[in-house]
Amino acid sequence: MKARISVLTLGVANLERSLAFYRDGLKLPTQGIVGREFEHGAVAFFDLASGVKLALWAQEDLAHDSGLKKASGSSTSFSIGHNVSDRREVDEVMEQARVAGANIVKPAQETFYGGYAGYFTDPDGHLWEVVWNPANLPQDD
Repeated sequence: MKARISVLTLGVANLERSLAFYRDGLKLPTQGIVGREFEHGAVAFFDLASGVKLALWAQEDLAHDSGLKKASGSSTSFSIGHNVSDRREVDEVMEQARVAGANIVKPAQETFYGGYAGYFTDPDGHLWEVVWNPANLPQDD
């Protein structure tokens, strides 16, 4: 397997609510919900850096497609890291997320490795880390 992740799909309880959070609150670019004409096909895609896409799909539809039973998740099963270019951007993104309706679970603070980071959860409890790591700065597209 080559390290080539191109889509990160989050199962959500309410597709419209999650679309509003990511599109209107976090200002991620999207065409909105597509695929409504297909049973279990409604999905929203968001363009991220380096050609990666974030997809939102109803949990019931993801369960149907995968053949797994719908199960509740844990916010600590995984986190999504949003790496920023400078320390002040961490606070800006955390505030943007809070205004959008995110739950701030750990306010931004100094990290043990010399960076600065905080955590929030989206309306479905998916955990996001907003991080400035001076040893691992993102390369802007």
